[in-house]
Amino acid sequence: MLQVCLNGARSPREHYHLPVRPEELAKAAADAVAAGATDIHLHPKAPDGTDSLDPHLVAAALRAVRAAAPGIPVGITTGAWTAPDTTTRIRSIRAWTVLPDHASVNWHEPGADDVAAVLLERGIGVEAGIFSGTDADQQFQRSPHRRRVLRILAEVTDLTARGAATTAETLLARLHPAPAPILLHGEAAGAWPVLAVAARRGLATRIGLEDTLTLPDGQIAADNAELVTAATALLEGES
Repeated sequence: MLQVCLNGARSPREHYHLPVRPEELAKAAADAVAAGATDIHLHPKAPDGTDSLDPHLVAAALRAVRAAAPGIPVGITTGAWTAPDTTTRIRSIRAWTVLPDHASVNWHEPGADDVAAVLLERGIGVEAGIFSGTDADQQFQRSPHRRRVLRILAEVTDLTARGAATTAETLLARLHPAPAPILLHGEAAGAWPVLAVAARRGLATRIGLEDTLTLPDGQIAADNAELVTAATALLEGES
């Protein structure tokens, strides 16, 4: 499975094709799916580009993306930065009128179990975000929801091309045995080495402007679809 992460917590100033508005997210999603993505992760944003869990913004983003990429699962973030506190995040999730297929919960953040509980209560799949360099793997092992999540989103936060693959292997070892399927991905210069590890191990992975702005050769990607095209070629080469 290749997930495209369309925008992340980035500002539009970081890339000229970073999708923010619903119509931009819709086009980016359709193009990425045409290039080979089989799952979508996005951050609903306010008009100023900041991430938000506001029910109206979530609904607009999901409706637009689903219309442009019918049948493709769509997930969103519930990162702690989207709201001032856990209570506000939970209140927002309970107020959603259009539901994502899944949502990521970062287990190193305060309130992860509570956020996961309300998502599961609403029938939304949970991606358990486990970041390298944190105690999230230990927190997750103690979670009452560890066997109820859709998958584990294993995120390698080593931003170096040289060290990211080793960090990825260490993170996978810490997660073994995993109670759910693993999606392994990296960031910045580490994104492509980590994607190669995922390919060799037969794991799900992801790519997109949230994780990296550059192609494997170091050139700035034109858009999400170009990143997905490059990832698809790499994954096919490893198969």
